Amino acid sequence: MKYSLIADVYKKIEATTKRLEMIDYLVELLEHTSIEIIDKVIYLTQGKLHPNWMGLPEIGIAEKMAAKAVSLAIQISTEDIMENIKKTGDLGISTENLLKMNRLREPTTQLTVTKVYDTLDEVSKASGPGSSKRKIEKLATLIMDALPLEARYIIRTVTSQLRLGIGDMTLLDALAIAFTGSKENRGVLERTYNITSDLGNVAKTVAWKGIDGIKEAKVVVGKPVRMMLAQRLSTVEEIIGKLAGKCSAEYKLDGERFQLHKQDKRVNIYSRRLENITSMYPDVVQLAVSSIKAKEAIVEGEGVAIQADTGELKPFQELMQRRRKYRIKEMAEKIPVAVFLFDCLYVDGEDLTTKPYTIRRKKLEEIVEEKTRFLITPSKISRNPSEIRKFFDEAISKGCEGLIIKSTSLNSIYRAGARSWLWVKWKRSYQSKMIEPVDLTVVGAFMGRGKRAGTYGALLTTAYDKSNDVFRTVCKVGSGFTDNNLKNMLKMFNKHITTHKNARVDSILKADIWFKPAIVMEVIGDEITLSPVHSCAFNNIRKESGLAIRFPRFTGRWRTDKSPEDSTSVNEIIEMYRSQLKKTTK
Repeated sequence: MKYSLIADVYKKIEATTKRLEMIDYLVELLEHTSIEIIDKVIYLTQGKLHPNWMGLPEIGIAEKMAAKAVSLAIQISTEDIMENIKKTGDLGISTENLLKMNRLREPTTQLTVTKVYDTLDEVSKASGPGSSKRKIEKLATLIMDALPLEARYIIRTVTSQLRLGIGDMTLLDALAIAFTGSKENRGVLERTYNITSDLGNVAKTVAWKGIDGIKEAKVVVGKPVRMMLAQRLSTVEEIIGKLAGKCSAEYKLDGERFQLHKQDKRVNIYSRRLENITSMYPDVVQLAVSSIKAKEAIVEGEGVAIQADTGELKPFQELMQRRRKYRIKEMAEKIPVAVFLFDCLYVDGEDLTTKPYTIRRKKLEEIVEEKTRFLITPSKISRNPSEIRKFFDEAISKGCEGLIIKSTSLNSIYRAGARSWLWVKWKRSYQSKMIEPVDLTVVGAFMGRGKRAGTYGALLTTAYDKSNDVFRTVCKVGSGFTDNNLKNMLKMFNKHITTHKNARVDSILKADIWFKPAIVMEVIGDEITLSPVHSCAFNNIRKESGLAIRFPRFTGRWRTDKSPEDSTSVNEIIEMYRSQLKKTTK
């Protein structure tokens, strides 16, 4: 399969502002892709080479190194190339334009998808002395054999700046249409994706075996399950009503979500974003090996930083210091971690994701031998608001954020990849209006004036509408930024700039600069109000009005642990608004 076919489709996708057109172009691409390489086409379209959880090297070459490869390919100085980037704002476009004007020789062969993928994989895995030189030479050879448009997307891929803004749900829609004949089958594909976290494998399976084959997928140790998420409500009475009576309340800790996969004495740890973070937590690996008595198991919990001498829980920011490649042993001693387990997804051949919560919890208690720093999260089963409120106060007094209250009904399965009403968050800060922050995805910016001239004055942020795979605007954030934030934002967002609004963004406002949905920020505000200029829940509460956050401000926390699809949902914003109404009408 020629790589030019991919490049042509990417160009069409980049030019459209309509999600349905984006899906049509993807369907066209998939229908022209052979089964043998369809997984590679999917990964390239995601802007990667492998699923995140594999822990294999990805490209991520710095712009200057990529510019050196372009320089070698077309014999123009790196300085001239960097100067050209100032005009285009994009190394991919600069490479395309310069290749048209300065090609040294015509390509000897047409690039294939396999050739591009395999070369990029070689570049990513090059290591040791002289590896930078080898990376540059391999990439330069690829550019020399590329057509100008192909070169645009090759360079964007290696610098992690593909700028297409194609989400996983959009790819699943396209796969459902291309290989089952109906978008209605997306749910079946999504289930398989949620328990395997490998979109390339989903594509290969449905292309080869069809809809019946995709239904055979099973939970496997070593392949992370996409994590189940909770909704939120502000009072225990609302929560008990939503969960239809008796429920289980658990401590909600301020840490990092861990999914532990154990196979004999081997343990892998995956983050909420399904990154393999095993190497960062060797102490947790040792604890899991000695404490989980099953031969094979998948369990979930929260990793929390603790004070070494007292065991006191410490905030999330402390734990993030453990996210590193170097000085791991030193930091493990300086910032020890305790793990609080709360779910069990798989044990010795048995998939528990389809079992009720009570069965999963019982199995967790059966296979885990608790230790000082490897514990099962405290829980309390009740339907009594007073009992749960007392348990809430106990959790707060011990340094927790609040409670996660879970359904104990027969249908309380583990809904992988879903934000479900089977789990509901109840935090201390829900006690009055909007003190609780939300996590919003940035999709645009407005240029600053006065003291902020030359940088961004405000960011356009969105909530996520999963059912339509769309990001809907909820506020412009211009407060809460430090001078250092403002200084770094241009560089932080540069690689995500697009020439127009992304097809997955629904915005009434017109930003000065548009971004691919990529960066999540934590925002706090005074309250949620009706707004005619924001698209979140537009026409849901009132005709010609959406919902917006009033007086939003940045908390100072970039949610690097969350993907855009993990950001606060439109439904959550609606529920928060309705909770406010109940309070103001009492």
